[in-house]
Amino acid sequence: MNNRQRTLAVLNYESYDRLPLVHFGFWNETLDKWAEEGYITAEEAKEWHDGGPMDVRITEKLGFDFNYHSLFAARTHLFPAFEPETVAEFPDGTKHVLNNQGVIIVEKPNTTGIPPEIDHLLKGRKEWEEHYKHRLQYNDDRVLKAKVRAGDEVVPFNEGGLEFLQTGERDYLYGISCGSLFGTIRNMLGLTGSTYLFAEDPELFDEIIDTVGTLCYRCVKTALESGAKFDFAHFWEDICFKNGPLISPIVFDEKVGPQYKRITELVNSHGINIVSLDCDGMIDALIPTWINNGVNTMFPIEVGTWDASIAPWREQYGKDLRGVGGMNKTVFSKGLAAVDAEIERLKPLVELGGYIPCPDHRIAPDAEWDTVRYYCEKMHEVFG
Repeated sequence: MNNRQRTLAVLNYESYDRLPLVHFGFWNETLDKWAEEGYITAEEAKEWHDGGPMDVRITEKLGFDFNYHSLFAARTHLFPAFEPETVAEFPDGTKHVLNNQGVIIVEKPNTTGIPPEIDHLLKGRKEWEEHYKHRLQYNDDRVLKAKVRAGDEVVPFNEGGLEFLQTGERDYLYGISCGSLFGTIRNMLGLTGSTYLFAEDPELFDEIIDTVGTLCYRCVKTALESGAKFDFAHFWEDICFKNGPLISPIVFDEKVGPQYKRITELVNSHGINIVSLDCDGMIDALIPTWINNGVNTMFPIEVGTWDASIAPWREQYGKDLRGVGGMNKTVFSKGLAAVDAEIERLKPLVELGGYIPCPDHRIAPDAEWDTVRYYCEKMHEVFG
């Protein structure tokens, strides 16, 4: 079996020869550190992206099989995006910047991570009609000019990339991104703005959700009807934090659930039966909506401070639910004994079937190269 075959076998509860070993990429600061330490080249650190040639090189050096987050993604976001613009600058170097989504963020010198948001251009009907609605309409360029990894090349979908996606001979899983059905909306409106909009202008709230859902559906439809071959479908949301969702589960189920259903039915009709969902945080309250509307694989299952695990979900939903993730990446900074303990914790979860351990998010800058290498060696030894 190759890595693609064994991964699909695990997720479909079929027999396999060994467990595939996957990861979910790296912080850029992690790669910069490893380059300074001499484990990878400066070029590999600078040019890395999910599924790209440098990703393959680093993956092989560490001992992973492949990056699970290898996807073709059409342009389901604002197109064209806003031009970033500095709206205020302060003596300490801090800037207030209107970003490419129309959100004013705070940029501070020598800081990393997600910047604070202090204002949002999108507040209601006026801004929606003037600045946003036309940027979320479908056209073929959103698919045909999106980039695809083809061997060691990155080419447009319809100029060589399509041929790559028709072969089906790759040794790793390659998915089609279905976009985001609420996460990008929450990004544009902000948490407070999205909550107030639902209460104050439900008609506009519904229109925005339908516009985004229709755009994602049409992009996926065009890609699938081209004849391109994908192994799984994948959504992104990031609408939860450590205590639960950033949206009412009732509202999410009623308003967003149907958008999921029409897209998952579309990918199912093209022979894709693994549909995964990337949402950080404590996702438990939203899982029923995803399961009931065709999403069957949770990712990255953040362990966090709330000890997320596939085990209680499997008890509740049975084999309808699969998982990729749930490996506590913080052990990469805590030494080999911590890695051994984490692998022992993963053993009974793997035995449940339909589950592939994966570091539960981007590998962070405190990760030691040799510790990650040791993890890969031990995983191959234990599950190989």
